[in-house]
Amino acid sequence: MRLSYDPRRNVAYIRFRAHPAEVETVRISDEINIDLAPDGTVAGIELLNANEQLRGSDGGQLVVTDEAEGREITVALSAA
Repeated sequence: MRLSYDPRRNVAYIRFRAHPAEVETVRISDEINIDLAPDGTVAGIELLNANEQLRGSDGGQLVVTDEAEGREITVALSAA
């Protein structure tokens, strides 16, 4: 899984797997699109107006939690 951010477009993308040649993009709202692979699995999620969505009340930190191991990794997101 990969989280990428394009500050020029203010768009973030969460990629769950390498994209097949074609995906179907489903618009969930004005700020969220989901890319579906032909087999119906989620290939990725696009966040429009990402800076606002990712920074929220946590000051712009990404926390990855391993529930099985009880570990957390915190990554500070760079300022846009």
